[in-house]
Amino acid sequence: MMYGIIGAIVVILIILISGFIIRKQYYKEIDKLEAWKIDLMNRPVSDELGKVKQLNMTGETEEMFERWRKSWDDILESDLPNVEEKLFEIEEQTDKYMFRKAKAIQAETEAILNRVEDKIQTILTELDELVSSEQENRVEIDELRTIFKEIKKKLLTHRHTYGKAIKPLDQRADALALEFNQYEELTQNGNYLGARNLVMELKKEIEILHEKVQKIPDLLTETGSLLPTQIAELVEGYEEMIEQGFVLDHLQFNEEMEDIKNTLKEYHDRLEKAELSDVEKGIGELKERMETIYDLLEKEVYAKNYVFQNTATTEQLLETIKSTNENIKDETFSVQQSYQLLEEEMTIPLELEQQIEKLMKRYNLLKAKIPEQQTIYSVLSEQLKEIRSQIEKIQQEQETFTEHLQSLRKDEISARDQVAELKRNIHDLRRLVKQSNIPGLPDRYQELFEQAQEHIQDTLRSLNAKPLNTEVVNQHLQQAVSTVDHLQQTTYELVDSVVLAEKVIQYGNRYRGKYQKVADGLQRAEAAFRSYDYQAALEEAAATVESVEPGALKRIEQTYVKQD
Repeated sequence: MMYGIIGAIVVILIILISGFIIRKQYYKEIDKLEAWKIDLMNRPVSDELGKVKQLNMTGETEEMFERWRKSWDDILESDLPNVEEKLFEIEEQTDKYMFRKAKAIQAETEAILNRVEDKIQTILTELDELVSSEQENRVEIDELRTIFKEIKKKLLTHRHTYGKAIKPLDQRADALALEFNQYEELTQNGNYLGARNLVMELKKEIEILHEKVQKIPDLLTETGSLLPTQIAELVEGYEEMIEQGFVLDHLQFNEEMEDIKNTLKEYHDRLEKAELSDVEKGIGELKERMETIYDLLEKEVYAKNYVFQNTATTEQLLETIKSTNENIKDETFSVQQSYQLLEEEMTIPLELEQQIEKLMKRYNLLKAKIPEQQTIYSVLSEQLKEIRSQIEKIQQEQETFTEHLQSLRKDEISARDQVAELKRNIHDLRRLVKQSNIPGLPDRYQELFEQAQEHIQDTLRSLNAKPLNTEVVNQHLQQAVSTVDHLQQTTYELVDSVVLAEKVIQYGNRYRGKYQKVADGLQRAEAAFRSYDYQAALEEAAATVESVEPGALKRIEQTYVKQD
């Protein structure tokens, strides 16, 4: 029983505490909504509406002002008082713990406040747009009036430079003057937004007119006098070149000039109507076309000069390389008697001769076309340049081949000098062996010596062959050089082995009587020495001495090096 009462009390306490907490949360929401309402009420709508009263309160401005004022009055007299009542109801329902009803009324209140927020934002945005439009209009219309004044002044003071274009330009200026008047009417009637649209359009139109006023005089001068004069000069130059024998049919000059003239007249007529769109760009393209024609005519002039200046010298060059090739053929035949040439080397003079004959045929055909005046000079010029390029190539090949023939004799002399040097080396090595008092020579060494002499003899035989084959000579020479180098190294090692073996055996004799192993080792070393295996003798004697006196071999070697 007691536990039941306690449980009921606990439940009641939980309900009361929960209700208290929830009610406190609702009071916080009420405070937030109240603060929101006060913030909306204090928005500077009245101040902003006061700015509008400084404008012309007529027409569109007056209508907009009345609409904004009525909307603001509705907010102050209806929407916000309604919010106040809703807040009271929320508080009342909260006090009664009617939280569901309180929440529903809270949602309605938030919806009203959001609508009020949107209304105020709309009023302020439209107000700012109207006031800003008036301010921007005042600044920009003054700038446009200044530019328009400059346009009118230029049209008045430089009327003669516009030709027939002055009439449509004046008409356009008069139309813009009416738009300035229209702006004044819109402003006086309080239609600032309409005036803003007019200013933006007027700005574009004045920019277009200003560009025309600035550019049309110069463009009229170009289309009316400068370019026609240049066209006449081009035609005159073309006709003179025709009289001088130039072939210019490939340029289609007359058709191109006719098209340029017609297009130029079209642009001139459009300029006289004060039409500038694409005309300036089109005139630039006409200039480029005329410049291209001028360059092509100039190219033909330069080509003719090149042909006449280089025809005779080209013929001389052909005769020169032909004569040079005859000399090369003779020299090749002479060299063949002494030196063996590769098959591809022997055909070089003939191949060059064939190339020269083809070039001379091409040149003769070209030369025959010059007096006929039926071939384009730029074509003749390119053909002549190609012939001269081939001549240079042949000259280079002739020079290279001539140097090769001359190098054969140099290679022979160099090879003979090297053979002489190798023979001297062989002689010096033989003398070194003799002076070293070597008891006898190993079979391998004697074979190497004979092999070196044989390679030298092979080289001499190839040098004395008729015709001489430089490739074979070089092969034998390389073998001889390699073998003599190997012989030289082997000889030095042989002499060193003989001397050191003798010294080590002599040094070891001091231990022969004391140690039987020394006596046996030295005996084996002496046997190898008598068999001319000096390296084996040295190794056996050194190992024997080192066994009783470590470091002895190194001291003996140092003594030998000092003596040497």
